[in-house]
Amino acid sequence: MKTIENSQIGSDKELKDLFKLIENEDVKYNSFLSLYKDSVVYSPNRTGKLANVPIAIKDNICVKNRITSAGSKVLEDFISPYDATVIKKLQAEGAIIIGKTNMDEFAMGSSTENSAYGPTKNPLDTSLIPGGTSGGSAAVVSAGFVPVAIGTDTGGSVRHPAAMCGVIGFKPTYGEISRYGVIAMGSSLDQIGIFADRVGDIETVFDIIRGSDPKDATSQIEKIKKVPNFNKSKKISIGIPYHFVKKGLSEEVKEKFDIVVKKLKEKYEIVDISLPHIDYSLAVYYIIMPVEVASNMARYDGVRFGKNKNSLGEEVKRRIILGTFISSAGYADRYYHRAQKVRKLILNDFKTAFSNVDYIMMPTSPVLPWKLGEKVDDPMSMYLMDIFTVPVNLAGLPAISLPTKRDPLSVGIQFIGNQFCDDNLLKDSKEFFEIIRTI
Repeated sequence: MKTIENSQIGSDKELKDLFKLIENEDVKYNSFLSLYKDSVVYSPNRTGKLANVPIAIKDNICVKNRITSAGSKVLEDFISPYDATVIKKLQAEGAIIIGKTNMDEFAMGSSTENSAYGPTKNPLDTSLIPGGTSGGSAAVVSAGFVPVAIGTDTGGSVRHPAAMCGVIGFKPTYGEISRYGVIAMGSSLDQIGIFADRVGDIETVFDIIRGSDPKDATSQIEKIKKVPNFNKSKKISIGIPYHFVKKGLSEEVKEKFDIVVKKLKEKYEIVDISLPHIDYSLAVYYIIMPVEVASNMARYDGVRFGKNKNSLGEEVKRRIILGTFISSAGYADRYYHRAQKVRKLILNDFKTAFSNVDYIMMPTSPVLPWKLGEKVDDPMSMYLMDIFTVPVNLAGLPAISLPTKRDPLSVGIQFIGNQFCDDNLLKDSKEFFEIIRTI
């Protein structure tokens, strides 16, 4: 298991050896789209909490003077003129950005099979998908290339591949991390997230990259940020919406989840909770998200950004067409505005639940990773894989996916916190993980 402490590069030779290892091994996984081996050098003068620690970045996050393709042929020649805020913060603490990871085109998909540069394969079993859309970032941690990787999460795209690849994936409260320099998909849903093998490493990186940014209005949360009261003297309570969780689980996931619940009951209070409107989450998400996609993708017209728009993949086209239809005259009130109202009801359900419990737990994915190509021609089936993750993005909540023991695959267990309770969630997730990792 790679950690920040044991992954610090100590010489130029060690850095070159890392690049050589990745080049030799990644032919099996296709997790990297680019490696910065010809320009990144070791420096003993790097200081900070991440001094000479190698980190991989999802290819929809801008790195200055580097190609940022978002997994698309449309941007295959786009060289970013600036660093994303998250990149500046990582480099200020001494991190070595070693390359960009593969992803579903413009972060649209659930398996990292929609990349214009070929699918990424799961390091736990290369016949399986790694999850999406940040499958490349999950894979590079799972394969042991780097201790930490950065991804983005719009409807579960950090937590889902984390579950599929047997690593930890964390999505913070919406607005905790600046999205300046991130190629947008769904602006009210997108959030940068972190992959690692240890919760402590996620804490370290999160503390570095979080915070308000004058370049991103959605990160201007300090004035409105109110951390709810957290009673540390009482037994931690974990709510499970059984009415929702038991739907559509595979036998393998159900069995593991039940064992986890039984084990957690020995130390924590487990409460059956109700989230009355959560069943509408997928429908709401797949109305709101395509509208935001259609708006954000309008800039790739070959004039402002991008090459020939006919290079777009089928999934991207599908979402643009759907979003354009939903937001058109006569349909916006019928679908989009109504979905926004239900989104608020979903958020209120979570607020009510958090007045009674500290955290909410459910599986990250209803199934184990599936075979490459199995669901490519069935987009509806693919969309259903996000059933447990999209409610979190609709409500802007923090959540973390913790893996069970790899035997050889792993099941992701998701813990959801109240808004701005990220620090408590990460702290307590260390305890949760010590229990879950043995199951």
